[in-house]
Amino acid sequence: MMKRTLLAALAASALTSPLLAQRTAAPATAVDAKIAALRDKALTDDIAYKIVEGITTEVGPRMTGTEAAPRARAWSIAKLKALGFKNVRIEPYQLPVWSRGTESGELVAPYAQKLHLVGLGNSGATPPGGLTLPIVYFATYNDLALAADGSLKGKIAFVSNAMQPTQDGSSYGSQGTARFVGPNVAAKKGAAAIVIRSIGTDHGRGPHAGNTNFEAGVTPIPAAALSVADAEHVERLVKLGKPVTLRLVLEDKQAGMQESGNVVAEVPGTDPKAGIVLVGGHLDSWDLGTGAIDDGAGIAITAAAAKLVMDSGQRPRRTIRVVWFGDEESGGFGGTAYAKAHAGERHATAAESDFGADRVWRFESSLPAAAKPIEDRLAVALAPLGIIRGADTPHGGTDVGPVIATGVAGIDLNQSGLRYFDYHHTPEDTLDLIDPEQLRQNVAAWTAMIATVANAPEEIGPIVPHK
Repeated sequence: MMKRTLLAALAASALTSPLLAQRTAAPATAVDAKIAALRDKALTDDIAYKIVEGITTEVGPRMTGTEAAPRARAWSIAKLKALGFKNVRIEPYQLPVWSRGTESGELVAPYAQKLHLVGLGNSGATPPGGLTLPIVYFATYNDLALAADGSLKGKIAFVSNAMQPTQDGSSYGSQGTARFVGPNVAAKKGAAAIVIRSIGTDHGRGPHAGNTNFEAGVTPIPAAALSVADAEHVERLVKLGKPVTLRLVLEDKQAGMQESGNVVAEVPGTDPKAGIVLVGGHLDSWDLGTGAIDDGAGIAITAAAAKLVMDSGQRPRRTIRVVWFGDEESGGFGGTAYAKAHAGERHATAAESDFGADRVWRFESSLPAAAKPIEDRLAVALAPLGIIRGADTPHGGTDVGPVIATGVAGIDLNQSGLRYFDYHHTPEDTLDLIDPEQLRQNVAAWTAMIATVANAPEEIGPIVPHK
């Protein structure tokens, strides 16, 4: 009797205790046999691998402002048409372009040595012939932020904060500040230039590229990322207690406004009033590798999943729109342009794949209350793939973020980030990083998600816009 009373009390407390609530069973939800069959078919499908193989082999790196960017759009149009998508088109827009020039770095004192570095997007240029100046060492971005105004005049700031691998990639947000805003802070404190330890979890000599931004009114200074190994070397020299002098050459510049474009393709639905299911990734990449995991994998995963739904023999209720956003790395201009161009259209959901090709382990959604049964069905459909339901609000990502901000429901399929930042924005971002089995698991997850949402009978209305 006491045991049954205790169990009853535990069951009642599960309503208020998050830990105990995790041990209760969710309402029984039937799995749609057709969706399960499509999901399982994706586990043997290699369309995604062929897409990422094609774009990395036939186009290669696709940095904004280079000749490869329009070539990548042309390749994409031909590929999406060949796959059978409808309404395939380029939607052009203008954006500012930053151009990389000659870049080099070397230690001058106390012991000379060449360094491996890369200029950060939007970096300013060094004077002709470069800069040779002493460095000021900061162990973290916070230490830089605490430096006195004017204290860096005639110096090169060096920030050496280290990033650790995490499954959810959260360390990129915490440590990436050194790249995102560090150069702007250093410029405001009078620094002649800044170098940072690459925002990555590797220990190699390949530097990690990436964008930085300067506030209006702040003159951009030369800004570069050292390879992790070289940053650790410089840090060791600092700890010897001797002054460290660095020579830096960055012939980078702003190249003015140029045309880019989003590549759009569709699987037309049967109910135009039900809203659009927006999926995709970004077409551009940095110039060091061939953009396999960032984001050749993302465009391949979402297109392959949409094609499986398209080829199932039954038109979906909602139109599935696949967008390969033209510019994410250079400042998110593709996502902003898309949201502006399609502001008058109703979107039911928005989701992007932009975190490599390793397995999906969690999904999260912000579906409105009336559409929560969709989330329950999705949880059941994804469970056989080893994917759990998360409790956080999905952020969507840079490409679909502007659409989600208007009140559209977001869905995140979170991939493992444990090795992603070993290769992110580096020369090693090449096809050999793609594990075909994990890539197929991604496609299976996206296929189940797209099919579930696109065919759901529930209305998916707007949610409260993000603040």
